[in-house]
Parts: sequence; structure tokens; C-alpha cells
Amino acid sequence: MEYRQRDWPEWLATAEFVVNNKIHSATKVSLFMVNYGRELQMGADIRRKGKVEKVTEFVKRIRKVQEEAEATLRKAQEEMKRQADRRKQEVEK
Repeated sequence: MEYRQRDWPEWLATAEFVVNNKIHSATKVSLFMVNYGRELQMGADIRRKGKVEKVTEFVKRIRKVQEEAEATLRKAQEEMKRQADRRKQEVEK
């Protein structure tokens, strides 16, 4: 890495990969999973021949992942609100 940090464009793709592949503490899945319905595979052979998933199956699967992520985020939001409201009441007294 360069001392004056002029090489950041070279690291941008790596940073994006790390962020999208990290398990989020609120959703318990990666952003890649939420967006594409599967985990990111490093070093995968894109020429690999195999069974192709039907579009309807893919849509069902990704909807389920997104619904679960949304429910988990809603739960985390409610917990954060509960904690904030509790602190607010303590200060108001």
C-alpha cells in the first residue's frame, strides 16, 4: 500500500468484495446473499457446466432470503428503538 494513499482505486474492488461478502450482524446473511440469493464463490469456474436453476425457483428462493433479511432488520430496529426509548425515559426523570 502506498504511503500517500494514491493507490485506492487499485483496492476498491477488493473492498467492495469484502463488504458484500461479509455476514451482516443484523440480517445474519451477506449482502450478496440478499441481492442474489446465493453466497459468492471465490475462484469459481464460470465455464462450469451443471444444472441451471429454473427462474421460478430462483425467484422463490431470493424472495425468501430477502423476506428473512427484512424481518431480521425489523427486529433489530425494534430492539434499537426499545433501547433508545428506555434511555430516553431515564434521562427525562
